[in-house]
Amino acid sequence: MLHYGIEVDYKNKPELDPEFIPLLSFNKAFLKTAKVPFGLAIERLDKQVHVINTFVHDDDAFSDADNYYIDRLVKFELWQKGGFRIYVKGSDSIYESLKKVYSATGARAFDVEFFGNLYQEKFEVVKCDELPEAYEIKTARGGHFDGCRIGFDAGGSDNKVAAVIDGEAVYSKETVWNPKINSDPDYHFNGIVAAFKDAMQHLPRVDAIGISSAGLIGNNQVLAAQLFQKVPKELFDAKGRNVYIRAVAEIGDNIPFEVANDGDVAALAGAVSMGKKNLLGLALGTSFIGGFVDADGNLSNWLSELAFAPVDASCKAKTDDWTGDIGVGVHYFCQEAVIKLSGAAGISLDGIDTPAKKLKAVQNLLDEGHSGAAAIFRSIGAYLGHTVPFYNQSYKADSMLLLGRVVSGKGGDIILETANAVLKEDYPDVTVELLLPDEKTRRLGQSVAAASLPAIAK
Repeated sequence: MLHYGIEVDYKNKPELDPEFIPLLSFNKAFLKTAKVPFGLAIERLDKQVHVINTFVHDDDAFSDADNYYIDRLVKFELWQKGGFRIYVKGSDSIYESLKKVYSATGARAFDVEFFGNLYQEKFEVVKCDELPEAYEIKTARGGHFDGCRIGFDAGGSDNKVAAVIDGEAVYSKETVWNPKINSDPDYHFNGIVAAFKDAMQHLPRVDAIGISSAGLIGNNQVLAAQLFQKVPKELFDAKGRNVYIRAVAEIGDNIPFEVANDGDVAALAGAVSMGKKNLLGLALGTSFIGGFVDADGNLSNWLSELAFAPVDASCKAKTDDWTGDIGVGVHYFCQEAVIKLSGAAGISLDGIDTPAKKLKAVQNLLDEGHSGAAAIFRSIGAYLGHTVPFYNQSYKADSMLLLGRVVSGKGGDIILETANAVLKEDYPDVTVELLLPDEKTRRLGQSVAAASLPAIAK
């Protein structure tokens, strides 16, 4: 098929979404004819810089294709790694297009505002003769189980705390809370401190505290999170952003602590349980998040907010209500994907009031042998099979662990089987191992894994 004048072809189309075009397939076809060097660098927190060297056509006949390719490349890298400043080396016309698109009035105005607020920096696109040098801060995070530790997991509907001694949970508790509907950040603070103090009663001392939190995290601060969605900006800046720092200080002075995104901690839990490194965790649940444990067994400092990174090049892809973009991961790899595909599968979800209940209804139909329900999970498996090699251009993982309620039960087996079949036929050179969590992985709670985040100074 022709897409922006580029001939794109691939096998194994998702049966319920034949218009799907794997972004990787478009990129490969584009690069077959693009021969003019073009460079990008994206700056994020603490002057970290990610450099991308690629090729474009820089030809009027391919201007639409060039602009589309670079836009999708930047969009993916922003949500996969983060950033607020884009450096451009190469074609003036592509630079001008990118600067227009990533402006307060451009097609990516949402991303401009979001990442500007996220990093408290002006978002900008800068032309340069030479790109800045790549720079990334790597620190050991996770896998430390020595001593007496508190692990805390802040979710959207409950929080979990564990008291851990030399890697063994001696106490754990799950508490229902409602952070998303509370506008007073003291509600969040008091809930966190109460959980810490509860765990302290079961430890002779506190050597370290590890925290798993929904949202985007940087330098132990909350950069953005739906946990604080009702908190006014001025209160969030004053009390929400540093809520974990303040909560740890309430427990004691100079306690080593670490805060990480819950996707990263979920990946860490899987890596520790399975004894694997270089593992990407993909959580297919309410939304879609990633987390990466590198070859040294440490967590990355990338955003891995793959829900809003593009995967589908089709112009007919579903528009995301939040970001206003199309073809992003949230509509392919979580319960939203199940809902999106239900109509094509001949399944009506009318009258079911929440996405979680809609997913459960489809899973119940699958258990009853409904052919349309099975087609939904096969289609998600095809999406995944085409996207795994795309993700692995950035992560270069040996294994990918599939987590979340969408891969529970029979649906998970179908997704895994279909994805592996697509990989074998379309991408025979890709050797990534796809895994579903075993019982040992499920038993290692996220709060226990979170407890292992900080190292204790000897």
